[in-house]
Amino acid sequence: MEQRFESTRGKRSEAPLDVRSQVLLDAGDAGDRPDDGGRTWREREERNRLKHVEGLGELEDVTEVEYRKVRLERVVLVGVYSSARTSQEAAEESLRELSALAQTAGAQVLDGLLQQRERPDPATYVGSGKARELAGAVAAQGADTIIVDDDLHPSQRRALEDATKVKVVDRTALILDIFAQHASSREGKAQVELAQLEYMLPRLRGWGGSLSRQAGGQAAGQSGGIGSRGPGETKIETDRRVIRHRISRLKRQIKAMEPARDVKRGSRRRYGLPTVAVVGYTNAGKSSLTNRLTGSTELVENALFATLDTAVRRAKAADGRLYALVDTVGFVRRLPTQLVEAFKSTLEEVAQADLIVHVVDGSHPDPFSQIEAVDRVLSDIPGVEGIPRMLVFNKADRMDRTVRERVGRLEPDAFLVSARTGEGVEPLRGRVEELLPRPDVRVEARLPYSAGSLLSRVRRFGRVISVDYRGDGVDLVADVDDRLAAQVMEAAVDSPPAA
Repeated sequence: MEQRFESTRGKRSEAPLDVRSQVLLDAGDAGDRPDDGGRTWREREERNRLKHVEGLGELEDVTEVEYRKVRLERVVLVGVYSSARTSQEAAEESLRELSALAQTAGAQVLDGLLQQRERPDPATYVGSGKARELAGAVAAQGADTIIVDDDLHPSQRRALEDATKVKVVDRTALILDIFAQHASSREGKAQVELAQLEYMLPRLRGWGGSLSRQAGGQAAGQSGGIGSRGPGETKIETDRRVIRHRISRLKRQIKAMEPARDVKRGSRRRYGLPTVAVVGYTNAGKSSLTNRLTGSTELVENALFATLDTAVRRAKAADGRLYALVDTVGFVRRLPTQLVEAFKSTLEEVAQADLIVHVVDGSHPDPFSQIEAVDRVLSDIPGVEGIPRMLVFNKADRMDRTVRERVGRLEPDAFLVSARTGEGVEPLRGRVEELLPRPDVRVEARLPYSAGSLLSRVRRFGRVISVDYRGDGVDLVADVDDRLAAQVMEAAVDSPPAA
């Protein structure tokens, strides 16, 4: 339903969105400047009011996630944007995404507030006056937590918590929490813990005597007495030392897991098995599309970051050759740098691929912003630049004709598919198989019937041109890689294949 909203200029306008965006300017920015152009104090007071983005708290299919069975944390979302750097619609969409992230983390979204100002307040992020208004809104809603759609400095977080008397979480902490809930493998858990500790290290804090284990003067006489005085070590220093020690240990553990990954990659390289990396924004349908292409039953869930551990699935081309599809972790706007670093070993799978299939949620209101976010993350992975890429818009069954036409104009080479209904999957499969690297060694040999296992490997990892079964062997013509060609020639009988 279309709703009306007050724009920042005080004019009425129609908004073809499912939310009503109302934006404020900080009172400090308004200042005591004289009226200009007929503006009244009533208009300025209305513009400075803290207003809401509605429709953020509705839970949809993602309510089936198991951890939602516990009591949901009640949260209020807060965002700040500058009209000079981003549009009002983009700020609303970012807050909607934050709402989806909060619901995925197991929270109940009560309200969403947007503030328009030149830059976030260095002290409280929203300004002292608006922090008091926010505290009143939080108390009225009965919220437990404030989630900020930005990365907060430790001082900003402390000041906002002091002003509102509830826990304050920023965007990075929220994403890290979701990753911690979804990680299942030993490597995935270690990577998430490493990212959390690196995020936590500069944000340690404490109050009063709990900060110190030092003793001296009268304090020593009251506690340990003679023998207890000395330089000591502050509590926060101890915490930092423990965290640094744990970070070093986790890095060694993750590095120790590299041989297992190298063995798996080595086996694919040894047999010349082509690899297709499936990348994309979180919840774009990468796992569903992988299942559709391979016939596997990988976890599929309408939730953000449902897949954190890299999954490799085998598929067979029309000519009988095998190839691997690698389902990778999803990306998101402003993906925390700690996660990019921690998951670098997992993202190496993308750099090792022969083809990258970039899956986009075609039903998203702004899919091209998701494409840009994924491209930024991929640009940080060494070795990805020269790998061929395919753009695939998934969820075509939810795209209307206007959106399809727009995508066709802007991305004429992209594929429109629906992993749920199967629409467009076969043309996509054919194109993927066309772009797979071809073996570059042509072999013509007569193999004995005892070399049946070798012939089977040629069928799986090479491209068979012809096979002719004769009385004394099998005449084979095929394209294979160097390693398999050497094995074929070694096993071949002396008599050449018949012309």
